[in-house]
Amino acid sequence: MMGQNHGIIESSGGGGGEILVPGPSPFDILPEDCISNIISFTSPRDASIAASVSKTFESAVNSDSVWDKFLPPDYSSLISQSRVFESKKELYFALCHNHVLIEDGKKSFWLEKASGKRCIMLSSKELWITWGSSPEYWQWISLPESRFEKVAELLDVCWFEIRGKTSTRVLSPGTRYSAYIVFKTKDGCPGLGHLPVEVELGLVGQESSKRFIYFVGPRNRRRGRETRDVTKPEQREDGWMEAELGEFFNEERCDEIEFSAIEIKSPSWKSGLIIQGIEFRPTKSP
Repeated sequence: MMGQNHGIIESSGGGGGEILVPGPSPFDILPEDCISNIISFTSPRDASIAASVSKTFESAVNSDSVWDKFLPPDYSSLISQSRVFESKKELYFALCHNHVLIEDGKKSFWLEKASGKRCIMLSSKELWITWGSSPEYWQWISLPESRFEKVAELLDVCWFEIRGKTSTRVLSPGTRYSAYIVFKTKDGCPGLGHLPVEVELGLVGQESSKRFIYFVGPRNRRRGRETRDVTKPEQREDGWMEAELGEFFNEERCDEIEFSAIEIKSPSWKSGLIIQGIEFRPTKSP
């Protein structure tokens, strides 16, 4: 284990066995601030593991110099000036567990706990929704479980089309991201929930990836009728549903990512969909 070495002594029993005993570690001679500096080049997850090695490591890991490296450079603008944190570590975990509204409440920001990577959700107010400003087709409602002041509720449309884009500068560079549409349904989302909805995601100026998603799932069909690979929605811990739109790699430069969700082939009137927003978070390793 990191930070430990072992010596060997003979057993006092007659079996002639050997016993491993803790010995001095080469890290024990390092100054604590030096250990802190080394750990700051790892990740929050690695730092938490290192804290279990010894009391010296635990003290080094808790240093503000470690957690300052894990915080985004602009963290001071993300927190309330009236709130006082006892340490940078406490501040880091506050940004992991509490979503912060930025850009006049149009985006929600937080950090992925294990890596410190930036995550955001775009409010549905940031999306371009066909007929979204017509109250007979869409309405804007307040829900206590939403991060945003208003969310979009689909009342009745034949032409379902949602588009949007955002700058990747608010995300962590050198990171692969997945995008999700976050939503709820009412009454099974009539006319839309069982239909495959075509979605696209890609960097502006580059070829987009395409796939199909369900907001609910397919109706009972005879085997062989479903020929496309359609992504089914998943339940989230916060009570909402999500369906993945695709993945992209965010490089160092500032690009724009654009996305869409469209269903215009079916003549059915569509209703019962509540959209909170579009979420971007680091892609999970397979």
